[in-house]
Formats: sequence, structure tokens, C-alpha cells
Amino acid sequence: MYVDAFVIAGIATVALMFAFFGGVGYFIYRDSHKGTRHKH
Repeated sequence: MYVDAFVIAGIATVALMFAFFGGVGYFIYRDSHKGTRHKH
């Protein structure tokens, strides 16, 4: 059954994409809602 392999690969790809964009989005959201910004 190759369908199971494709389904697992698809879910893994979506999970990795969601984790990546979610992490970046959360970092930008947290940084943009800070009271003061520190520029290096």
C-alpha cells in the first residue's frame, strides 16, 4: 500500500511547514508586540 506512505509523507510535510511558519510567525508576533525594540 503506497497510499499510506504518501499520506504519512504529506502529513509530515504539512506538520514541518506548520511548525516552521508557526515558529517564525510567533517570533515576529512576540517581537512586534514588545514595548521597546532593541536594535543591535
